[in-house]
Amino acid sequence: MSRKNRRQKTLPVGEFSAEIVDLIADGRGVARINGKATFIADSLPGELVRFKYTRTGRDLDEGRIVAIDKASPDRVEPKCAHFGICGGCSLQHLAPESQIVFKQKQLLEAFARIGKVNAEEIVAPITGAVWGYRRRGRLSVKHVLKKGGVTYVGFRERESVLLAALESCHVLDPRVGLRLQAMARMIDHLDIRLALPQIEIAAAEHVAMVIRVNEKPSDADLERLRQFAADEGVDLYLQTGGPETITPLSAPARVLDYSPDGSDLKLRFQPTDFIQINGSISQQIVRRAIEWLAPQPGQRVLELFCGLGNFSAPLAKTGVELVAVEGEAGLVQRARENAERLGLKIQFDQADLFTPSVDAPWMQGHFDAVLLDPPRSGAKEMMPLIAAKKPKRIVYVSCHPGTLARDAGTLVNEHGYKLVRAGVMDMFPHTAHVESMALFERVN
Repeated sequence: MSRKNRRQKTLPVGEFSAEIVDLIADGRGVARINGKATFIADSLPGELVRFKYTRTGRDLDEGRIVAIDKASPDRVEPKCAHFGICGGCSLQHLAPESQIVFKQKQLLEAFARIGKVNAEEIVAPITGAVWGYRRRGRLSVKHVLKKGGVTYVGFRERESVLLAALESCHVLDPRVGLRLQAMARMIDHLDIRLALPQIEIAAAEHVAMVIRVNEKPSDADLERLRQFAADEGVDLYLQTGGPETITPLSAPARVLDYSPDGSDLKLRFQPTDFIQINGSISQQIVRRAIEWLAPQPGQRVLELFCGLGNFSAPLAKTGVELVAVEGEAGLVQRARENAERLGLKIQFDQADLFTPSVDAPWMQGHFDAVLLDPPRSGAKEMMPLIAAKKPKRIVYVSCHPGTLARDAGTLVNEHGYKLVRAGVMDMFPHTAHVESMALFERVN
């Protein structure tokens, strides 16, 4: 017998019954069978389900739900016909208000288990519309010759490299989510349909679509693309290589902008720039972060991972002396351009915040407060440097409860801070993604 065959395990055959006792971080239900954890997608705590095994391991098993014998009162009918196939959403079967409870539980458990900290106050969650909220996304494209020449536009199937055959997407901005079939039909008629792997979308006051191509479009293709843009009222861009190759199909393209805090303040951005996916929730986050920071005119504030100025511009309006740092050069350039256009005095610096230096020019001097919004990996390397500046307040906006908890533990258990308050924000309804915010204050 080959080594490969010796490693393969035979799956138990047939249907099995289980009671779901909890949800794990990715939203799958957990059953305990003979003391062993089994993760079953699309199941909810309190349910009695029948399932088939899809994978077995030494420490845990995985299964696929077949039937529900006893449903949870929190179960709802998914709005999307593709739920369970498309990998974009994992929680459409769970009532939105229960999704928030699940996400808040994830945060509190991470604080206790990873950070060994407790928040003095848990604030009400930030919520908003649960459909049509996604204003940014990367849509995969595949033209399949074997199926008679059909084009798929959308997201990949769960745990698969295959594209889901989507008719529409209800979490995308409807100006995009209801156009997936129109986009597919347009691509069907392009000469380069086999060399078009991705479309990146940005939905502001109008919709921009960046079409990535591996071959030069023919003149006929360019005409079809321009006609699609005119018919659908969108701005199309072509991208043949890196970000520097992005060019509008018909110049000049309309300006893309958005309000970071719901005021008349407008930040301009490029169609592939990072902006928060959920505009309404992002505005509420900005307002809460500034409220918690409680900035006073003349105070010196350090902002880390500032992007193109989502927090920076509203914060500068409070009259603080702001130093804002970001790692991506293009975003720093856009942030400076926005600040100059808006008449805001902000010192923007570019730096790698994962290999920070205490001697960096932007780290010099005293800071009264710090605001940071790092990526999923958190800001482990920055924690000792921030603490050494002894700011009175630190507001930490996080997109991963585990790394927030880790960094909270560093501030609280090693550097003399207390975790005053924390809460979650539903940036990504119907997914298991947890966005959260925490306020730390220095203990004298």
